[in-house]
Amino acid sequence: MAKTYTPVTAASDVETIFKMLEGRWKLIILFHLFGGKVQRYSDLEKLIPGISQKMLAQQLRQLEADGIIERKVYPVVPPKVEYSMSEWGQSLCPALDALLKWAEARPKDSALPDINNQ
Repeated sequence: MAKTYTPVTAASDVETIFKMLEGRWKLIILFHLFGGKVQRYSDLEKLIPGISQKMLAQQLRQLEADGIIERKVYPVVPPKVEYSMSEWGQSLCPALDALLKWAEARPKDSALPDINNQ
């Protein structure tokens, strides 16, 4: 059964979701994993210039703890670790696509920066 929201509970739950995704790198990591892509740690390092090893590890741990991505460790030497979207995490893709379409439809006279010219 679907949860019934009030304006207060809806705002609170959306804020919680945004906190799960906040940070400079999490969304970039997710976009590299959407569509069933599987990436090794070293591949993500190469795909995301400017991210430190410490920050990549931290962001991956947080995304895994939140159930958005999955981590698979292979018992080999040297260690092999792969990251992919969880089923629940993959279901986030249409929501993010909807946010992009929503932002593209913003009136042109808005005072906010135009995302179409970035």
